[in-house]
Amino acid sequence: MSTLKASTIMLGVQDVDRAKKFYTEGMGAEIEQDYPGFVTCKLGEGSTLALYSWAEAAADAGVSADGSGFRGVSFHHLTDSRAEVDAVMQAAVAAGASVVKEAEAAEWGGYVGYFSDVDGYLWKVASST
Repeated sequence: MSTLKASTIMLGVQDVDRAKKFYTEGMGAEIEQDYPGFVTCKLGEGSTLALYSWAEAAADAGVSADGSGFRGVSFHHLTDSRAEVDAVMQAAVAAGASVVKEAEAAEWGGYVGYFSDVDGYLWKVASST
């Protein structure tokens, strides 16, 4: 049996074009595939982000499209410096994200902030310094 590997992260989104604009124009992701209702983007080395219509993604999985509140997941972007954390947070806000938690020194010595993308998905941006 092969080891489980997450090669693509799929997000169900309310507006595929809006999410595509956020991730490509705002956050610098590179489009790999672009179809009506479905887009894949390269997120750096070996990671792919798929954006799929929320309702169609739910139907594809055979589950209800209803859902609210914390979805039990956050994505983490690790940087090399506090300045990079601030730059990523600023780029996200400029692209339409909302700051959930301002970047600040963490009790463990790092520097951390959170934003939510245009569909409410949480992103943690952190540096260990």
